Amino acid sequence: MDFSLLLHHTVCGGLAAAGFGVLFNVESRGLSWCAASGALMLAARTVALERGWSMEAATFVAALAGGIAVQLLPSISCVSRDVLHLVGCIPMVPGAFATKAILGLFAITTLHPTAAGETFLTALDNTLQATFTVGALGTGLAIPTLLLRAHRIK
Repeated sequence: MDFSLLLHHTVCGGLAAAGFGVLFNVESRGLSWCAASGALMLAARTVALERGWSMEAATFVAALAGGIAVQLLPSISCVSRDVLHLVGCIPMVPGAFATKAILGLFAITTLHPTAAGETFLTALDNTLQATFTVGALGTGLAIPTLLLRAHRIK
């Protein structure tokens, strides 16, 4: 395991999540919770990816771990659990895959595309990877939210 990569992803995930916390008008005393959420989730995904897991599986496990951690936190008055879920997952959104998918589809629409079949398959692969990764994010967050929040209400 490359600890410098893990540290890099943990710090960057925390900074990105705190930045999105600012965009979502989280109070300054709650930004550290936002950073912790993003750092935890991106660190968990990095560990899973380093162990050879697929992007989708690693993202699911990271969102599940982050969702459980946020649901088990005591109530924090300055930040809602939903915001902590959201800002923690934003650094894991597969923007590179989505961008490659869109650019590949645009490349096919030119007048005389070169290697249109190969370009289309690459774009389709990137589209599916982005779609399943976002689905893994949503599913990973929904499971602990539904199970633990329902348990807390009873």
